[in-house]
Amino acid sequence: MPAQFLVNIFIAFLWVLLMDEDRFYFSTFVVGYSIGILIVFLMHRFFGQRFYLRRFVATVKLIIVFISELFQSSYFVLKYILRPGYDMKPGIFKYETILEGEWEVSALALLLTLTPGSVVMEVTPEGNTFYIHAMDLVASKQNLIISLGKFEKAIMGVTR
Repeated sequence: MPAQFLVNIFIAFLWVLLMDEDRFYFSTFVVGYSIGILIVFLMHRFFGQRFYLRRFVATVKLIIVFISELFQSSYFVLKYILRPGYDMKPGIFKYETILEGEWEVSALALLLTLTPGSVVMEVTPEGNTFYIHAMDLVASKQNLIISLGKFEKAIMGVTR
């Protein structure tokens, strides 16, 4: 993927040179970069890799999913904190993930721990099972499993 990016930058500078302007204009470079994106996209199969901007789009999607889940879980926790006399039933449950590799498993554990109301307590040595503590196991387990599925899908979009 770095090769695709470097070819795209080369095309952009080549475009600036071919425009034969008396100064360097950033707008000309942006137009050349945009043309380079189109050329690299049409030829990315010759690089033997997927198009390099797909990973960028997948990363932005992962950030959006995380922010969405952060606000939803914050609302959930705030709702239970402000409700007087609510009897929470905290608990631990086991979750088996489809992710592989240290980076993917670590990212999932960190993203889940950063959202309020749940904490990854332990990851098995194989790296495919989490033990998760939920603030209210009865009410939030299904929501946590849905969130984990969204995170897994977004992480796989970035890494694979």
